[in-house]
Order: sequence, then structure tokens, then C-alpha cells
Amino acid sequence: MDITSPLWYVAYITVLIGLAGYGSHRLTIIFLYLKHVSKKPVPLQNFEELPLVTIQLPVFNEMHVVDRLLDSVAKIDYPQDKLQIQLLDDSTDDTVQICREGIARLVEQGFDAEHIHRTDRTGYKAGALENGTQFAKGEYLFILDADFVPNSDVLKKTIHYFSDDKIGMIQTRWGHLNRTFNVLTRIQAMFLDGHLELEQTARNRSGRFFTFNGTAGIWRKSCIADAGGWEHDTLTEDMDLSYRAQLKGWRFIFLNDVETPAELPVDMDGFKSQQHRWTKGSIQVCKKVLPAIWKSKVPLFVKMEATAHLTSNFAYLLLICLCFLIYPNQHAQPDFGKLTYYIINIPIFFFASVSVILFYLTSQKALRPNTWWKEIPYLPLLLALGIGMSITNAKAVLEALFNHQTAFIRTPKYGIEQKNSDWKKSSYKAIKTLTPFVEFLFGCFFLFVVVEAAMQGRWSSAILLLPFPVGFYYTSISSMARMLPTLSRPDLTKTPAANSSDSQ
Repeated sequence: MDITSPLWYVAYITVLIGLAGYGSHRLTIIFLYLKHVSKKPVPLQNFEELPLVTIQLPVFNEMHVVDRLLDSVAKIDYPQDKLQIQLLDDSTDDTVQICREGIARLVEQGFDAEHIHRTDRTGYKAGALENGTQFAKGEYLFILDADFVPNSDVLKKTIHYFSDDKIGMIQTRWGHLNRTFNVLTRIQAMFLDGHLELEQTARNRSGRFFTFNGTAGIWRKSCIADAGGWEHDTLTEDMDLSYRAQLKGWRFIFLNDVETPAELPVDMDGFKSQQHRWTKGSIQVCKKVLPAIWKSKVPLFVKMEATAHLTSNFAYLLLICLCFLIYPNQHAQPDFGKLTYYIINIPIFFFASVSVILFYLTSQKALRPNTWWKEIPYLPLLLALGIGMSITNAKAVLEALFNHQTAFIRTPKYGIEQKNSDWKKSSYKAIKTLTPFVEFLFGCFFLFVVVEAAMQGRWSSAILLLPFPVGFYYTSISSMARMLPTLSRPDLTKTPAANSSDSQ
């Protein structure tokens, strides 16, 4: 037996144990969710007189969705004299004029609405919010990204929770306007449902920290100030502020029964840029606030959950390591006997893979009790997409670890709700990189690994490894297809600045 065989195997098992650890955390979340989901929060009391609310709308080059956003905000069922609307516009294209005209319409309707346009984009979204908060008249700030369409009763369902002076933020659950638009949007919806329905509910109702999702939530202005205000040294200013505020003693509430719909990215490049930003930002916040969390006097179970949350994206580094260890392990695995093999591998497989399936099935059953089973066919693709995204997200983790600074990359939004949308004509496109070609090479390699395993009669290995080539081919080919020139289809806008990448 080659002396290197045990080394390969130990490295392989170590990586799998790490992935299984994060998988076991998902099972913990399921347990906490099922245990605490019935503990629905209730307001301490109702306000006798509704308070003034400032609605903050940070946008950057969002010409396809700004009008839809403003129209939906104008329909919110709340006394008009108790609303202030701030359109925090950092745009450099025709969106600026659309914003001006939209705000003028709201003013004509009697709204206290203001268009605040910055030409200096310091701090990106965090900078825009920081700037707008200086002029906010309301103590409560309802933040909505450009692709959200709030329901008319959202403020009536949320504002009374602030009757408790200790409540600093209220987060609503995201809905999905274009959930069934294509396969990618269906899988994204499942990813987000797992996070929002299970993780956020479980953390909040079990007394653990949870975080503002960047939009569709309401902040108490004095809470933001007490926590140190919006800071823009990370790409996820929402997560950063959330932890700082809760460490100051502020309490948050997550309302899983109040839905605020939004548009999901419909193309792979947009999804990748969004995931890269979220992944990198979470590691930046991890480096920034985790030491303070462990030095604080919060209970141990809160510290442990915060650690699991903030370090969860390190799983992508483990996944990349696994990619390099699978093939050597198959050819140099020590023979410890079948019993030992199954004793070691079955628990690891359960915690690393089956836990993920149970996690997302639980979220779908909770949100769609009568139709959850229709999502089962998409679970293999969900696993495959998670693998395919490992290169993009592992790169994001490394950039954060080594302090590599990048701009706030926007996620293009097209105002898509119907399948016949002409979104591909838009000049808004995600930034192009060489990552798809690397993903394609990984796909070719794992296709070889799967075919070799099948030819050697190792069918269980071939089946278990099949998500690897599928995932890498899916993420790579989807991106490559968008790199091809769009022929005989004019752009919706000719504005060169519309392609700018450093937005919110």
C-alpha cells in the first residue's frame, strides 16, 4: 500500500467531517424551527396614534423597476401625513430622470416625497442610507430595494411591534414575484425560503441573534445611531449593523407571516454576482464582529449560533478541497474493510447531504403545505447548483480573508414578472469574468470521474458524484451563453453607464 494513501484518505475524511458539521447545523435549525415556530410574536400594544415612518428607497441604475417600486409604495395603506418617502438615488443613467418624474407624481398626489441624488457614491448603498438618514423625519425607517413590491398592508402589520421600546428592527419575509420564471429562479426561491422561513424564524424565536436582510425591514432610527450607524467597510452592511445593534442589547423581530415580494435574478451571472457579494460580505463581517461576540456577555448558545452563521460560507472552501480530493481518494483509499467503510461514510453522507435535502423540504412544507411535493424534482438541481457555485463563492471567501477590495457589484434587475419578458434586450448585464471557463474545466474533469466510476462498476460512486459535473456545467454554460452577442435585438437602453457594475 502506498504510504500516501492514508494521507489522502485522512484529508478526504477531514473535509467531509467539516461539511457534515455544517450539515448538522442545518438539522439543529430544523429542530429549533419545529420547536419554536408556534411562538408567534405579538405587539406589546398598539399605538394610539400611528407614528411617522420614513420609507427609504436606495437605487442605482434601476430604470426597469423604479416606477413599479414607487407605484407600490404609493399604495401602502398608511396615513399620508404619517409618511415620508426618500428616493436615495445614486444613478448615472436615465434612471435619474425616471426618479425625478416619479417623485414629482407622488408629490402631486400629496406625498411628502424627496429625490436625493448623490454624484459621490462613497459607501455605495450603506453611504446612501447613511446620507438619507440625516434627513429622515420619521423615527422608523422602512428600507426597500428597487426590485421589491411591498403589499399595501405591510406597515399596518409591522409598526405596532415598535410599541416596545427595546425593539430595534423588524424584518419581513421575502416573497418571489417570478418564482416560476425558469429553473434558476425556482432553485433560488428554495434557497431563500430555507434561509428566511427556517433560519430566521428559528434564530429569532429561540432567542438567538439574527440579521436584517438588507431590505423589506423597518429600523428604529435611534437603534441605528446607538449601534454606530451605517458603516461601509464590508459588502454586507445589513449584517454588520445587525450584529452591532444586538450586541448593544437591541431586540429584533422576524415576521415570517408578513411577506414582501421581490424579483429574483433570472440569469446565472446576476445570481453569481449576488452570491459573491453576500458570501464575501459575510466573511468580512465575521472577521469584524466575531471577536466582539465572544467577548460579550451574551449566553454561550447565542455565541455558538452566531459563529455557525458567520462562518457557514467557509463550507465553500471545504467543497473546493473536496473536489481535489475525490479522485485521489478513489484510487488510493486504504482498505479498512466494508464494515469500517460504512461506519465512517454513512453518517458523514447523512449529515453532509441528506441534511440539506431535509432542510429545504421542511421549508417548502412549511410555506406550501399543499404543494410542497412539487418542489422535490428540483432538489437534485439545488444540490448541483450549490456545488457549481463553489468556485465563485470560494473565491469570495478568499478575497475577504486576504482583504482584497472590490466594488459593490449590483445585481441587474429587469422588472420581470412574466415569462414573455424581453429582459435579454436590456443593456444591464452582470460583470463578465473567467470563472465560467474554470467551472467548465471542473465539469469536464468530474464527467471523466463519473464515467470512469461507472465503467469500473462503482455505480454508487458514479450516482453520488453526478451532481458535480451537472453543477459545474450548469453554472459555466449558463454564463457562457450570456457572453455571446445578442443579434438582431436592440437594447432597451443605449446609455453606456447602464452597464456600470459598482452598484447596490
